[in-house]
Amino acid sequence: MPPTDEQKFGPIVTIFGGSKCREDSREYNEALELGRMLAEAGFTICTGGYLGIMEAASRGAREKGGRVLGIVMNQFKSEPNRYLTDKVATDHFYDRLQNLITRSVAFVAFRGGMGTVTEISLVWNKLQTRVLASRPLVLIGDCWQPIVEAWQENLVVSDDDVSLLDFAADARQAFEIVISKSTGVVV
Repeated sequence: MPPTDEQKFGPIVTIFGGSKCREDSREYNEALELGRMLAEAGFTICTGGYLGIMEAASRGAREKGGRVLGIVMNQFKSEPNRYLTDKVATDHFYDRLQNLITRSVAFVAFRGGMGTVTEISLVWNKLQTRVLASRPLVLIGDCWQPIVEAWQENLVVSDDDVSLLDFAADARQAFEIVISKSTGVVV
């Protein structure tokens, strides 16, 4: 019987975020720091495998000797970032999303574009419908609170729905939420 992801990688935290942030940005450095802290705590980092936030978190984890799983797309022409220790190549976007989601004990999202919004929405919906058992979905940075408030104001998003989210100001706070809320999560 082949080993499970938990046996192979240990606990996995998936980090979402934009591919366009630069190395000198605050977000890149926060993702770098989060990758370091999670790796030191024994987590494997899982990302979409490319640039920006994905690279920063991957780099931080590798700098501390951690494992980094990249879920990449065969359709993308760009090369994955060089900090990945393991790759899963997918042919379709939905397969990529499923691979990013199903193996993780926690999720952290930095500011990004529509891909990040799609990833957050899918995880959030799976938590709402209990397709995924309870686990942290941490939105890091000051951009998220007004976005979620706008969703509540303009869409059908309840306070109970919002209670499934955690908001963090920085990497340290996100790390503390992941540590406190991912204990005992079974994938």
